[in-house]
Amino acid sequence: MATDYDAPRKTDEELAEDSLEELKARRNDKAASAVDVDETEAAENLELPGADLSSESLTVRVLPRQEDEFTCSVCFLVHHRSQLAKESKGLYTCTECV
Repeated sequence: MATDYDAPRKTDEELAEDSLEELKARRNDKAASAVDVDETEAAENLELPGADLSSESLTVRVLPRQEDEFTCSVCFLVHHRSQLAKESKGLYTCTECV
């Protein structure tokens, strides 16, 4: 948006009046655009921190480290050999940790 630097500037009073008018206009817009939300439906999908998830089960297939992978000695993540940056005394370091 272009700014006209030659235009006269508004005083603090004019700015306050403009902002009051904008606030009144926003209040009217918000009242007109109210959306009906089913609170019970929204609450069903909400998970609170610390919720009891003991009845839930998680199954993940874990694969052992492959021939072309290494474990970084800094971040302890398994990376592909293409991310090997340094090897020293049997300790491997990835490119992200160098």
